[in-house]
Amino acid sequence: MDLTLDPDLEAFRTEVRRFLHDFGEADAFFHHEGEHEVATRRLNRALGERNWLALTWPEEAGGQAKSPLYEFVLWDEMARARAARPPLGAGIVAKTIVAFGTSEQKARLLPGLRAGETFFSLGYSEPEAGSDLGGLRTRAVLDGDRYILNGEKRWTSGAHRADYLWVLCRTGPLEARARALTILIVDRRSPGITISPIPAIDGERFNEVRFDDVIVPVSNRVGEENGAWTLISEALATERHVQFPPARVRQDFDDVVAWLREQGLTDDPVVRYRLADLAVDVAEAEALALAMLEAVQNGRPVVVEAACNKLAGSEVCQRVARLAGDVGAPEAIVRGSLIEYLWRQSISETIGGGTSEIMRGIIAGNALGLSARA
Repeated sequence: MDLTLDPDLEAFRTEVRRFLHDFGEADAFFHHEGEHEVATRRLNRALGERNWLALTWPEEAGGQAKSPLYEFVLWDEMARARAARPPLGAGIVAKTIVAFGTSEQKARLLPGLRAGETFFSLGYSEPEAGSDLGGLRTRAVLDGDRYILNGEKRWTSGAHRADYLWVLCRTGPLEARARALTILIVDRRSPGITISPIPAIDGERFNEVRFDDVIVPVSNRVGEENGAWTLISEALATERHVQFPPARVRQDFDDVVAWLREQGLTDDPVVRYRLADLAVDVAEAEALALAMLEAVQNGRPVVVEAACNKLAGSEVCQRVARLAGDVGAPEAIVRGSLIEYLWRQSISETIGGGTSEIMRGIIAGNALGLSARA
């Protein structure tokens, strides 16, 4: 495995770091609800002005047609600075529209996504279908040139701020599972939508989103009816290299080490032993991220590598944060400190974007040849 990036990518990394000097107040990698909304929007607009939200889009869609490695470098540095996470609209949504959307959808939506001014929220999970999207029940019924949408989404991040909801819904029988799903673009301000907050342990606001006879034009369907599974699978595959950047894992570790040193705990042999163990875990997470990146660079499928990266990275973050609580109480568990917050926040990382159990299932099915339900 080549552990180095070429000079152009390293030059881009330096450019991103210079850019971030002006956005220290964003601090939006972690979801401090309501505190950083203005700064985050300013950051996204600035990224749009540089066309960095469309680094890998094709030129005909207004993008730069660069390698996915540029996206990795951008969001790895964003994670290191804790400035922001990649917006779903410019990633999963835009790339799906570029690949499968109509000319009208591209003309209407891509400019705002590229400029960092249009925001989407993913309406996937439901009360009875969290990570098992094949079992979702929100239903859209075709009625002439429109769909009538009914159902409920839950744990929907950012729904209360989004301009549009990217809704995965059922348009065929439940027993058909993933073969009967469709993607609809739903204007968040449509009549019949009710959004209620679900507070999370780390301060993020999730949402319950109810659809009661919501009218969605057929022109807002992406791809063919009942054809969503291929679309979302391909979209996730093109985004996994930016979803859990290794610089975040390293930054958490560095912060905990610095805190332990401030507390005078790093001379304790037990603490030093556990730090050495964690240092190996952090390096392993970084190596898995590079393995995924190598597969992306060479055009190979990254399903297994991405699952390994997400599983290892998210669980290492929990172990790093837990160390502070184990050896540094009571100071490490006083609410309001960064160290205490790292623990609360790390819990959600093993859930969002696919639980650790789902990641293990992907690895078992695709790398080890163990059977799994389709």
